[in-house]
Amino acid sequence: MLWRGSQALRHFSTGRVYFKNKLKLALIGQSLFGQEVYSHLLKEGHRVVGVFTVPDKDGKADPLALAAEKDGTPVFKFPRWRVKGKTIKEVAEAYQSVGAELNVLPFCTQFIPMDIIDSPEHGSIIYHPSLLPRQTLIMGDKKAGFSVFWADDGLDTGPILLQRSCDVKPNDTVDSLYNRFLFPEGIKAMVEAVQLIADGKAPRTPQPEEGATYEGIQKKENAEIPWDQPAEVLHNWIRGHDKVPGAWAEIDGQMVTFYGSSLLTSSVPAGEPLDIRGAKKPGLVTKNGLVLFGNDGKALMVRNLQFEDGKMIPASQYFSSGETSVVELTAEELKVAETIKVIWARILSNVPVIEDSTDFFKSGASSMDVARLVEEIRQKCGGLQLQNEDVYMARKFGDFIQKVVRRLRGEDQEAELVVDYVSKEVNEMTVKMPYQCFINGQFVDAEDGETYATINPTDGTTLCRVSYASLADVDRAVAAAKDAFENGEWGRMNARDRGRLMYRLADLMEENQEELATIEALDSGAVYTLALKTHIGMSVQTFRYFAGWCDKIQCLRHHHSLELPTNDAGLEECSLPGSRQHPSTQASAGHTLDSSEVCRADGESRLSEGGNQHHSWLRGCGRTAALSAP
Repeated sequence: MLWRGSQALRHFSTGRVYFKNKLKLALIGQSLFGQEVYSHLLKEGHRVVGVFTVPDKDGKADPLALAAEKDGTPVFKFPRWRVKGKTIKEVAEAYQSVGAELNVLPFCTQFIPMDIIDSPEHGSIIYHPSLLPRQTLIMGDKKAGFSVFWADDGLDTGPILLQRSCDVKPNDTVDSLYNRFLFPEGIKAMVEAVQLIADGKAPRTPQPEEGATYEGIQKKENAEIPWDQPAEVLHNWIRGHDKVPGAWAEIDGQMVTFYGSSLLTSSVPAGEPLDIRGAKKPGLVTKNGLVLFGNDGKALMVRNLQFEDGKMIPASQYFSSGETSVVELTAEELKVAETIKVIWARILSNVPVIEDSTDFFKSGASSMDVARLVEEIRQKCGGLQLQNEDVYMARKFGDFIQKVVRRLRGEDQEAELVVDYVSKEVNEMTVKMPYQCFINGQFVDAEDGETYATINPTDGTTLCRVSYASLADVDRAVAAAKDAFENGEWGRMNARDRGRLMYRLADLMEENQEELATIEALDSGAVYTLALKTHIGMSVQTFRYFAGWCDKIQCLRHHHSLELPTNDAGLEECSLPGSRQHPSTQASAGHTLDSSEVCRADGESRLSEGGNQHHSWLRGCGRTAALSAP
């Protein structure tokens, strides 16, 4: 009976972590990253015997301190650990009192004396957001990652315990890499490293001397843009300092910081010249951003600018940034403002009263607070979708409310799309059909003015004359699509909101399915009921299917695909959450489509990816008709 009880206890416990080796830890550090590492270590059964963090700033405690104090974990807030190279006696005594077996430094901005580093039985481990010994995105590396290493008396030179890496996207910044990979995966890695030490399996791999780089503390005065460089070097410099400390240049006598850099692969758009001190050639303020030029004749574009007073604006609005008037709020908008004020007050708990002049960042908010603010506003304000950049561009509460109200009213949206239609009375309705090329968000004629007649297959009559896109038009369309894919709103919004937009598109198609089916029948000669139920109906299902996947698939790398199993009928049998039968798989099993069947779909998918091989494929098609949709 006792044996059975022991077995039952072991069976119950091994579902979690209680039979693993566990350590007594001292956590030395700060920030939300430190807080998350602390929480995850507790969940794994380790005992944090003391948290050593920074003093409160402007009356606001560090997130790590808040979490530890809530749990009753001893918290120590020392402004420094040593004076004139010697450990402060009171600090050393407080540290020794907790009896730690391992020091864990997830993010620490203080210098910790070596007698503290070496004190525990297992020493100390540190998280570093780079693949040591190489330390910088500014060098244009194609791989990034982080290291967990054993602390020694050098500067980030200790033996490696573990490393993780990821691909660097062309327009990645330090900020985007941190949020996408370094933060979430770094938390997991710190927990894994502690467990490896507890189990006696942690390696100590010396760092190689070859390829080592040194990066000092990033300071604003050292981040001035070195203009006499190729465009790619300038691009790497700007994104390597984005968001902190921010690469800058002098414009009109003041320091202006540049954010959101991307290499310009298309022709330089028209714009208004802007003189920049030190630059060999004036920049161009265009409708998409500020174009800058390298010494190799190539160009890059920055999306946002920040002035010395902290105000951030879209670079495209440099010459019109002071023209916005104050709007009067309606009774309903005042209620929204009060709701948002409550959210600000919760985040800025150290601020007694939120006023119009309250600065979000000067009050102690961090980039993680920005994400929290955007999400809480979405939840509390009827799904209102803001971007993180909106917070940076309206740092003061009064300005932020003005931006929110303009967003609610639709005043900050782009001008209404201008479309020329050909109208026809058919099927007891008036259908309107665009006939121009759709390039870079606008309907335009072909560059050389060429058109061709599109024929109704049922009777041979001409429906209308459609713009006949040339190779130059295709080049512009591909460049615009590539820029939108890499730098547009779609790439910056979260996956859930992408899904919401796709569901909305499907709803609109369904609401207008009779008109769409009528146009499809005229254009292709399809029977109206077939066009309605199959061409349009299945398109609606397809958009809804992929909308459901938006926040389910975590990572798809370039040149890799997600293969979904099919049954004998060729239909999907995917068991992942939220999956449904995808209507595009309803062809018979084993059927292979020829090039004429997949030309349009394949062309559109290649266009959206925007790679060079896809561009070449489109050019190989020669002149192509404009694909228009109402």
